[in-house]
Amino acid sequence: MQTLGGRQFWGDVQFFRGWRIQRNVFTGHYRLLDEHDFRHAWGTLDECRAALQQVRERTTSAFPRRGVVLIHGILRSSKSFSTIAARLRESGWAAFPFDYPSSQIGIHEAADYLNSVVSHLEDLDELDFVCHSMGGLVLRAWFGEHSDPRVKRAVMMGTPNRGAALADMLRKNLIFRAVFGPSGQQLVTDADGVIPKLATPPCEFALIAGARGTPEGWNPLIPGDDDGTVSVDAVRLDGCTDFTTVRALHSLLLKHPQAVEQALHFLEHGRLQLA
Repeated sequence: MQTLGGRQFWGDVQFFRGWRIQRNVFTGHYRLLDEHDFRHAWGTLDECRAALQQVRERTTSAFPRRGVVLIHGILRSSKSFSTIAARLRESGWAAFPFDYPSSQIGIHEAADYLNSVVSHLEDLDELDFVCHSMGGLVLRAWFGEHSDPRVKRAVMMGTPNRGAALADMLRKNLIFRAVFGPSGQQLVTDADGVIPKLATPPCEFALIAGARGTPEGWNPLIPGDDDGTVSVDAVRLDGCTDFTTVRALHSLLLKHPQAVEQALHFLEHGRLQLA
């Protein structure tokens, strides 16, 4: 049976090649999907892992030793990384587009899903990350409680590392609260909130911000230059290895040719290309 692949109600807990085991955020049951989102098993975690083991035993093809976990932002899904995932695979990486129920859980709970995935990624010598928007905050939450010696580099694109002014304006709005859920409330700029307490990545990491290149940016409600959702200044995080901006809106960063190539260049060389 083909599924939608999991959007806001399923979270990935284990990968093998293009296969994934997901957990339903409401019922707690699990399912095993192939790379085309067809369901092959359903039930308990042990039952799905047993089915996945059968897949492992039938698989003999070689696989890249470098892997990149792709972490989407709030209300998005792993499908938003289709362009970057394709470019990574063309360049010799294994791409793992990670899904989590971003509008149903908080940032630290999302990091727990991420940890389950990372801890079950086998046969890799190097592990990197590319994150969009809140996905970068999920990674920072993961770094605060976990580590992996294989981690080398990370790229955050449009991540509100200093909080999002837009979330400040909307946090009390009933529609915003209903649609964006608990994690939406955590995106604010509150000095006592979740974001200021998140860890700084201990690995090399680069920041790519969307911008218009003008003092007022795309959105007049956000102070300074911005991508329509997050200001350039909000993306900044002390300790980063490199930083750049591209002329793009927030939701289009993952499709922007320059942003995509900048991200891949950093993963390969540890620096962003010159603009």
